[in-house]
Amino acid sequence: MTNLILILITGALINNVVLNQFLGICSFLGVSKQMKASASLGGAVIFVITIASAVASLLYDYVLKPLNLDYMKTIVFILIIAALVQIVEMFLKKTSPGLYKALGIYLPLITTNCAVLGVALTNVQDGYNFIESVLSGFGTAVGYTIAIVLLAGIRSRINEEDLPRPLRGAPIVLIAAALMSIAFTGFSGLSF
Repeated sequence: MTNLILILITGALINNVVLNQFLGICSFLGVSKQMKASASLGGAVIFVITIASAVASLLYDYVLKPLNLDYMKTIVFILIIAALVQIVEMFLKKTSPGLYKALGIYLPLITTNCAVLGVALTNVQDGYNFIESVLSGFGTAVGYTIAIVLLAGIRSRINEEDLPRPLRGAPIVLIAAALMSIAFTGFSGLSF
């Protein structure tokens, strides 16, 4: 049980996919302008990464590995991710057109978000079983959501400040993201 909790916390805080591994940066910087869009994208990423981790684990353990098709894992995982993103996209377009429009191009970009593929590949590389893969995926997605929502909050405060002209826009956002990354490095001292 301790091992499962450690996998969850490690994915969310210690090895944060955005702030420690620097995966998924384009959507992290692009969508974090608005809190609602950030939280919504985080929810979509939680769904996609968690389900992708589960399906990828099952396919790898019960199809690819027994048939000695390990070399196909990247292509198979990309197909799984693309299908899941399409499901999320159709659901949001039908149920929440405003949110669908707010997420814009970043929703389909989940398909090419290296964080999603990175988690599936890392789970296989670390030899995680089904439960461990799901928890790792969920923890990683929660970490992504924490990071993007925190940055959205910081950006909303930054927009209220009178900054020197050279720091306005992307420079201050990158500085804020760098400081967040440094702060999350402090979680590396956690141990159980």
